Amino acid sequence: MLMVMDIGNTNITIGIYDEDQLLASYRLTTKMKRTSDEYGFMIMSFLNATNIDATQIQDVIVCSVVPKVQHSFNNGIRKYLNKEPIIVGPGIRTGISVRAENPKAVGADRIVDAAGAYHVYGGPIMVIDFGTATTYDFIDKDGIFEYGLITLGIEAGAQALWSQTAKLPEIEIKKPKTILNKSTITSMQAGLVYGYIGQSEYIIAKMKEELHTDMKVVATGGLGKIIYQNTKMIDIYDPDLTFKGLKYIYDKHISEKNTHNK
Repeated sequence: MLMVMDIGNTNITIGIYDEDQLLASYRLTTKMKRTSDEYGFMIMSFLNATNIDATQIQDVIVCSVVPKVQHSFNNGIRKYLNKEPIIVGPGIRTGISVRAENPKAVGADRIVDAAGAYHVYGGPIMVIDFGTATTYDFIDKDGIFEYGLITLGIEAGAQALWSQTAKLPEIEIKKPKTILNKSTITSMQAGLVYGYIGQSEYIIAKMKEELHTDMKVVATGGLGKIIYQNTKMIDIYDPDLTFKGLKYIYDKHISEKNTHNK
C-alpha cells in the first residue's frame, strides 16, 4: 500500500492507495508546533481507524509547501512507519515540464495538481485549486506548465473581511439563494461566493482569450465545489486531484528507479 500526503498551509491531507484504489483519506489542520511524535500518533490513529497495519505501508510520498511542518512530519514517518519518505521536489520526475520564469519557485502542490490533471484528463488543461490561495495554472497539450495566476483564497478573503472590520461577524461560507440580500450575514455570503464565481469566470475567459485556445478546466480544493456547482465554465470538480497527482508521480518514480537498477 502507498501513503500519499499533502502538507498545505491550512490542512494536511493523507490518503491510502491499494494499487490504484484510494481506500481512505484523512484531514488535519496544519500547525507549526507539533512534534514528530504527535504526527506519528496521528498517522497511526488514521491507520487504526481504517484497519490498516503500519507494516502494510510499502512507501510514503509527500508534497509540502510548509518546510517548518515537513521536518517534524518526515521524522514522524521515519519513526512510526520505518520508511524514508519520497519528497516531491528537485530531482523527482513529475511528467510535467515547468517553464515558468523561476521553475524552482513554483509550489510543489501546484506541480502535483498539474501532473494529476494532465495524466487523468489530458491537455491543454487549466487547474484551479481553491485552497488557502486560489491558483489558476495552464498546462498545454504536451504537458508543459507555462502560465499561472495566484489570488486570495475564499476562506482567507472571508477571514480578512470579518477580522479587519469591527462590526462584521464570522460567517459560514455558503451561497445564498439570491444575490439580493437584506441581512448582514447573507450580504457577506453573497459578496464572497458570487464575487469568487465572477472572478473565476473572468480569469478563465481571459486566459482562454489570451492563449487563443480552448481547454478543459478542472477544479479542486475544499471550497472549489461551491464554485463548480454555480458556473458552467468549470468542467470537472475533482477533490482527490492532489492524491492522484502524487500516485502518478510515485508510479513514475518507481518505474524509472527499477529501469535504472536493471
